[in-house]
Amino acid sequence: MRRIRFVKRPVRFPVSATLLRRLAYANIVANAAIVVTGGAVRLTASGLGCPTWPRCTDESYTATAEMGVHGVIEFGNRLLTFVLVLIAGATLLAALAHRPRRRGVVPLALAVVLGIVAQAVIGGITVRTQLHPSIVGIHFVVSMLLLLVAYALWRRVREPDGPKIALVPPALRTLTWLTVVSSAAVIVVGVAVTGSGPHAGDADAIRNGLDPQTISQVHADLVFLLVGLTVGLWLALRAIGAPAHVVRAARTLLLVELAQGVIGFVQYFTNLPVLLVGAHMLGSCLVWLATLSVLWSTRERRPVDATPTGTATPAEEPVPAHA
Repeated sequence: MRRIRFVKRPVRFPVSATLLRRLAYANIVANAAIVVTGGAVRLTASGLGCPTWPRCTDESYTATAEMGVHGVIEFGNRLLTFVLVLIAGATLLAALAHRPRRRGVVPLALAVVLGIVAQAVIGGITVRTQLHPSIVGIHFVVSMLLLLVAYALWRRVREPDGPKIALVPPALRTLTWLTVVSSAAVIVVGVAVTGSGPHAGDADAIRNGLDPQTISQVHADLVFLLVGLTVGLWLALRAIGAPAHVVRAARTLLLVELAQGVIGFVQYFTNLPVLLVGAHMLGSCLVWLATLSVLWSTRERRPVDATPTGTATPAEEPVPAHA
């Protein structure tokens, strides 16, 4: 009699495109949320609630009762890093398990994981340098870069694998990129404004030495430039009859900028109340994400067999490598 041989096949856990999209979106939400909670640490003067790193104290990895509410706030923010790692790790595993494997998705998912680990290290350096404003600023800028990568990942998993097709003329692509650069400049100078202000994270933390009024004026000037560019982009998109979702993205960016500008001016003239400063930090994330939405909306990927012959050419654009 012939023996029947049973071949064990590896068990596969199918990952749906919907799950992958939701995990990618969760990375955006989580990375924006930790910016806000990190702001709460600074605004409550809890930046040195855990005075060392990676331990909370020299003897304990966790906050102790003697450290009071500041220790609880700082340690709680550190714990959120593990939540981000779990979400990013789950996204990476989902990207690896998803079939068919999507081009560019795995590198982006891996970049999010590595970015979060890098942020944890920068956070530790921030504590060990007693909240030096330059390191605190780098910490915030890297958060914005992480949002960029997380957003690129989310958009990538929602797109087919075909070539990128420009939806607006080259001149408007250039204007879009000028808007993106201006948005980034507003964020960077805003970090300098924060480093000169009163909310240092600890009563003994040093400031960057810049004159708060002068650097705030530079920041405001850049905001006016950004709003002007956005208005021009929105009107130009409407004038050429750009696709509705592109016009809508530009309009949304403008509305978010105006709301953020109102918060910024009110907080400046009311001596920087904690709640408004926290809202302004959340607004920074929303402005940046809305800016990225405009950039991505000006082009699209189509399935290879769905690109009409002779009606469009792949966009020659300096977009992020995996966008």
